[in-house]
Amino acid sequence: MNEAYVSDTMGLVLRMEERRLSPVARRIFEEAEAGNAVIYVSAITLAEILYLSEKQRISVSWAEVEMYLNRFSGYREQPLGMKILSSTAEITDVPELHDRLIAGTARFLNLDLITNDPVIQASAFVNTLW
Repeated sequence: MNEAYVSDTMGLVLRMEERRLSPVARRIFEEAEAGNAVIYVSAITLAEILYLSEKQRISVSWAEVEMYLNRFSGYREQPLGMKILSSTAEITDVPELHDRLIAGTARFLNLDLITNDPVIQASAFVNTLW
């Protein structure tokens, strides 16, 4: 069985922009691209990427993101729903709503979250990798 993870927004953006990733994060993205791991991408991550792309705060376009995620079988979209919101409600140490929802997704799926965000990394409610 393939390993599975959740990626936060910046992890996925850094991979797509071919910017600096930790060796661990790089390996996980490469494994997903090879079909040997699964990375769940939350609806919140997708919404943030759309926003950042529209505001030209990242260099990748929304169309490039769609093509990238559809090209590799190792990526899965994770919708936002009541169960994830309930899991998010338990997280009390990540104040920013979008980050908290992404952490809640990882918590609900019981998977490690790929993130370089120090606030999320310090959370007692989610396991992180970078």
